[in-house]
Amino acid sequence: MFTRSSHVSPSLKSSSRRVRMAVAGAAAVAVGAGLFATGAATADHSVPRSDKEIPNLTLVQDKIKAYYGDTVDKKGEHYASPKSSYAKQVAGIEKKAKAYLEGVVKNAPKKGAKPAIVLDLDDTTLLTYNYELKHGFHFTPESQDAYLKSTDMAAVFGMPKLVNWAQSKGVTVFYVTGRGEHQRAWSVRNLKNVGYKPAADRAHFFLKDKKNPPSYLKCGATCTTVEYKSGTRKHIEAQGYRIVANFGDQYSDLQGGASGREFKMPNPMYYLP
Repeated sequence: MFTRSSHVSPSLKSSSRRVRMAVAGAAAVAVGAGLFATGAATADHSVPRSDKEIPNLTLVQDKIKAYYGDTVDKKGEHYASPKSSYAKQVAGIEKKAKAYLEGVVKNAPKKGAKPAIVLDLDDTTLLTYNYELKHGFHFTPESQDAYLKSTDMAAVFGMPKLVNWAQSKGVTVFYVTGRGEHQRAWSVRNLKNVGYKPAADRAHFFLKDKKNPPSYLKCGATCTTVEYKSGTRKHIEAQGYRIVANFGDQYSDLQGGASGREFKMPNPMYYLP
């Protein structure tokens, strides 16, 4: 996911109600993302009683950089390293996903709903790390638009290979993102330029359209992330597909049903409820 509010304050909200949480990022790095799945991270949202309960912001950012294997080029641009802990963790998830999808393909019935996978964009198929570092972990809608318009994000390590392989085996690929409809052309360009072969056309690529929300979303322009994502997946299945796997970097990408097997991609940089 990508559209969100300030990195420091968990109470600030952008138009898409995204929450930036440095503390949540620290918790994910320090004690594992599993806390969010079980709800054990609820304490991270409580009011601290002293400064000792708050991770130091500079140290949190240093941990994030170390996790991604921060690499700086001659122009001062920051990139994640393919040898980083992040890359290794992603590779492990992709290995499990491919093994699972191989079984799906092998045992797929010749008749009936067509198998499909659903992918989020930011930090699932495309890596926002360079944007985050370029803007000091401070998101604004304006900087997001400027970045997406002029710059291609790198692909999440290994994901183009996995996604293209799935398509080659007859699995239909859908992209469902929280990015705005006005960012469609930039996003399509980026996906193509970093090696994703499945078509990111209007039939397979869904973005949030608050001005003209689709009729299949009963919540209209007020959908939460879970409502928007799950509602879109249910719409996909209503078109004759069977979603066998759903990939996302936020648990809200995966909740709400019509997901098939869920694959949570790592992301300690922000948290989206």
